[in-house]
Amino acid sequence: MLKYIVDVNLPYRFSLWHGEEFIHIDDEWTDSQIWEYAKENCLTIITKDTDFSDRVMLSKPPPRVIHIKLGNMKMREFHNVLSKIWVEICELSDQYKLVRVFEKRLDGIG
Repeated sequence: MLKYIVDVNLPYRFSLWHGEEFIHIDDEWTDSQIWEYAKENCLTIITKDTDFSDRVMLSKPPPRVIHIKLGNMKMREFHNVLSKIWVEICELSDQYKLVRVFEKRLDGIG
């Protein structure tokens, strides 16, 4: 069952985001198309794009947004950080319309 839509600005090859719950988009989708698809299919958008966090603050779910704000780091470190906290991120996403992921903390908003 599809639950997450992974934005193009995040690595496709992460084992963390493979499986039936995830759909990966490509460069051809606009932000509006991503938003509408996620809304129509009750999906959570996983992104590094601030536009989605701003937009979700002005609406009710769906969609929900997981905004990854880890900054610049090597891909291996990026994957390791997310792997350790992914379950907690998903739990927060079930409760809040926006989850912001920082290196040292998680914020659930709304």
